[in-house]
Amino acid sequence: MRKQFFTILAGAILIIFAAGCDKGFEDVNKNPVLATSLDPGYLFSNAQFGSAIQTLFYQSQIVQQVNTPYTGVLEGGNHNVVYDPNTNQLFNLYYTGSTSNGVGPGPVKLLADVINQTGTNAARSNLYNMARIWRAYIFGVLVDTYGDVPYSQAGQAYQQSINLPQYDDQKTIYDNLLKEVSEATKALDASKAIEAGDLFYKGNIAQWKRLGNSLLLRLAMRFTKVDAAKAKQYAAIAVDQANGGLMQSNADNAFLVFSATFNHPNANSLQGTEKQNYYLGKPFVDYLKGTSDPRLKFFAVRYANPAGNIFTSPSVGAEDTTTASQNGMPFGYNESTIASAPNFPGKTGSAFNYSQLNRRTVAKTDATEFFITYGQTQLLLAEAAFKGFVNGTPSTLYESGVRGHMDQLKQFDASANIPTTAQDAYLTANPYNANRALEQINTQYWIASFLNGSEAWANFRRSGFPALPPNPYPSADPAVKGDFIHRLVYPVREVSVNTTNYNAAVARMGADNLATRVFWDK
Repeated sequence: MRKQFFTILAGAILIIFAAGCDKGFEDVNKNPVLATSLDPGYLFSNAQFGSAIQTLFYQSQIVQQVNTPYTGVLEGGNHNVVYDPNTNQLFNLYYTGSTSNGVGPGPVKLLADVINQTGTNAARSNLYNMARIWRAYIFGVLVDTYGDVPYSQAGQAYQQSINLPQYDDQKTIYDNLLKEVSEATKALDASKAIEAGDLFYKGNIAQWKRLGNSLLLRLAMRFTKVDAAKAKQYAAIAVDQANGGLMQSNADNAFLVFSATFNHPNANSLQGTEKQNYYLGKPFVDYLKGTSDPRLKFFAVRYANPAGNIFTSPSVGAEDTTTASQNGMPFGYNESTIASAPNFPGKTGSAFNYSQLNRRTVAKTDATEFFITYGQTQLLLAEAAFKGFVNGTPSTLYESGVRGHMDQLKQFDASANIPTTAQDAYLTANPYNANRALEQINTQYWIASFLNGSEAWANFRRSGFPALPPNPYPSADPAVKGDFIHRLVYPVREVSVNTTNYNAAVARMGADNLATRVFWDK
């Protein structure tokens, strides 16, 4: 009996002790300074910041604006080959934020969280609709680059425990993007809360409406060769002033300005360790020289010492920006064979003596990253008017687009100023010609999208202009030898980890190679 009593007593003491230990356990083990939730406004601004991408390896080289002869880690569009660390950058950055800089999470995840947190919150309806618009921008770039991509299940690992999302049909995605942008743009309301943390416009609703409509016009024009009726339908919605209209000036440009602390994604390539290895492409330089384009001196420079620095020792030496001196690097060569190129200019120090990107303007460490601009929008509008999709005078819109981009250069650097007299002279020497309208408009779009590689490449595939010669590199991937790259391949990681969904996408879309075309590329 005594033994039983002590057993019961000991058990009671253990229960009391355990209860005492557990009291306040959760509070004690909470980090008092760790955030348990984040304001969706911060998530949105981080998504905007994470939207800037490096497009030097493929996109800018496919459209022959930038070139490097080197094989190895710099290889890609310069030689029309697959190099996974470079083809996967955009996919990884936008979905996971996984880059060499360790940035994360990506815009897809961040925007999914913003939409989830604000969708039923009337007080944050503007943020909700801004996120819908910018999500459409992100997925437009992803589809344009890869074709079928995860969309309906993307960014839902936390919300719905979907870690291996299915790939959606690319045209179905685009149809939904048109719907999302048109609805979200109309729903923006200046009488409701303004999101001052917005990196583009500090929440200005009129400007967000103009951004939404300008994006809608861009998406609509992708359909010109596959569904002209749809292109016309949504172009008409985009230009409707009752819906807010399009961008009115460069003040409406959607862009980010970087800093000495937060460098542009191109900074390491164009100002860091690889700076002497990147050049301007010969077709780009030749076109600008042939039309006496005043923009060339802000794009191109011949450095006496390309391996040097513009602000510190060792110096770059003399910086020649005169038009006559510029010499773009031809495509079709590598670092060993470039010396056999016609009129090879030799070397200056350890670099080849071709034109490089101007490190004081477009290639600054803190350069501006443009997403959608007034100049681009005016040129798309000129094409839409020429095709009869919208009202307007194509020649006037064409000139507005050219002037818009020339004026836009000041947003790279105040020194990049092209006076009105120089703009007038250029347009007089290169007048709009209705018989060559599509060629002129889209060649100007090519220039206006310089360093906005994804858009330059997309519009080149859609329009077929400018009429560039195919890259003649002899060891190109057989799928695109003698042709252009039409899409980038999926990351190797997707092939091995998300295998079932990857295989379904390839079965639906076509071979996972550089030659398979996205749905609007006809």
